[in-house]
Amino acid sequence: MLLLAVYFFVSACSSNKPEEIQAITNREEIPSLIYDELETVLTDSGRVTHRFITPKLLRYDRKEEPYMDFPEGLHVIMYQTENGEIDAQIKCRNAINYEKKGLWELNHDVEAISQKGEVLNTEQLFWDSKAKKIYSNKFVTITTEEEVITGTKFEADENMDNWVIHNMQGNFELDE
Repeated sequence: MLLLAVYFFVSACSSNKPEEIQAITNREEIPSLIYDELETVLTDSGRVTHRFITPKLLRYDRKEEPYMDFPEGLHVIMYQTENGEIDAQIKCRNAINYEKKGLWELNHDVEAISQKGEVLNTEQLFWDSKAKKIYSNKFVTITTEEEVITGTKFEADENMDNWVIHNMQGNFELDE
């Protein structure tokens, strides 16, 4: 009987093979990098172009399509390269950056503010940093000094200087 118990104990303590360990923990699902309370800047020729502020950043670079996850929100400030003044700001409660594509997916209580003071609110906004465009297929509200405009399918340059809203609604002031 004692021999049988020793056999079971020894066989239960055998070392794990790499395949067995991989089956238990999928490394693609574990972030390779975790930052808490991160504030960083991007520069071009020594001038700050963007400032990123987030409570938490998780980087998944082992995935087939690597990305950075901002699960607790993100605040992005874009600066004019000529004079360093704030050009636009975007805030959201969750964001994902698909690094290879240069595409940002901003979700939940997204607010973008242009240099002119126009405020865009939506639940989802995409920012294509390579094409320097922002867009959304969700319901959007733009508030200017004179009017509030709503609609779906929004497109603009990343500074919100030139924007288009499809299916527009609201009170509009027309010049004759």
